[in-house]
Amino acid sequence: MAGNTFGKSFTLSTFGESHGPALGGVIDGCPAGVPVDIDAIQKDLDRRKPGQSAIVTQRKEPDTVEIYSGVFEGKSTGTPIGFIIHNTNQKSKDYSHIKDSYRPSHADYVYDQKYGFRDYRGGGRSSARETAARVVAGSIAKQLIAPIEIQAFVSAVGELSLPNPETISDFSFIEQNPVRCPDDAMAAKMETYIKQVRKDGDTVGGVVTCIVKNIPVGLGEPVFDKLHAVLGQAMLSINAVKGFEYGSGFAGASLRGSVHNDLYNKDGTTKTNNSGGVQGGISNGMDVYFNVAFKPVATIMQSQETIDNKGETVTMEGKGRHDPCVVPRAVPIVEAMAALVLADFTMRNKSSKI
Repeated sequence: MAGNTFGKSFTLSTFGESHGPALGGVIDGCPAGVPVDIDAIQKDLDRRKPGQSAIVTQRKEPDTVEIYSGVFEGKSTGTPIGFIIHNTNQKSKDYSHIKDSYRPSHADYVYDQKYGFRDYRGGGRSSARETAARVVAGSIAKQLIAPIEIQAFVSAVGELSLPNPETISDFSFIEQNPVRCPDDAMAAKMETYIKQVRKDGDTVGGVVTCIVKNIPVGLGEPVFDKLHAVLGQAMLSINAVKGFEYGSGFAGASLRGSVHNDLYNKDGTTKTNNSGGVQGGISNGMDVYFNVAFKPVATIMQSQETIDNKGETVTMEGKGRHDPCVVPRAVPIVEAMAALVLADFTMRNKSSKI
């Protein structure tokens, strides 16, 4: 299976399955001397891990990271950083009912057709549990690119949404509610809605907004590796993501150029930021902001018609432990993938001019 490595100069290769012994990764291209704060990495993992609140999957995993190489006395050595996260609470029997059947809107059918074989336990490699390794690498990438700051949050759940989330500057409430929404009143509405969706045996999607501050001018490699293009690839590689937009996004398509253009101040900043901090595929020093749309989780606790591996129509109902809404746990994953992109471009930028 190809496609398990992300990045060109600062790279991450991940391995492992949802119900295997462990997941992990290898980071290459991290320069020597970068302070590596294990507590900060664990804090990011704790934000992603299952079982953290009543509105996420109740699978209980400590998600404790163990670093095996590339770090000595609190700093990177410049060699590959190898790490592992053990799976401790697998309940593979919860998936025995889908051994020969394909769950609607899951990767079951296409994996079976492509490889002729699949790990049906929790989706195997296609499970979102793989993203735990991304969070570890992303946390290290954050430490490399400081003082660049990356802040993601939930801006929409179903039809409940914050107006103009890109203008939010107070992030203090994000980690004070289980939805990870920066507005307390909206967070309470979202939480109530997600709980009702779970009672209905259903799921709901949402949107994660990400804002990157203190980003320097010059990150991005035209023409094919434009900053926004690689950010889009990174976000769309996350499980359940259905859409990506940056800056004015699709709303910009309805504007005239006289309205949409970002006029310059004398210091090179712009009076508006419809560009989303990216021009010509290169960061312009303004805040980079983007939205990531997540679909409803495919596993629902309702009966659905599907097919089995013999092409016969069967009925199945979801079992096991699943998120009624994935966006609260997706926040640190979005941040991690943004950090990996920025770390990669930071290292590549070292050779942009003599």
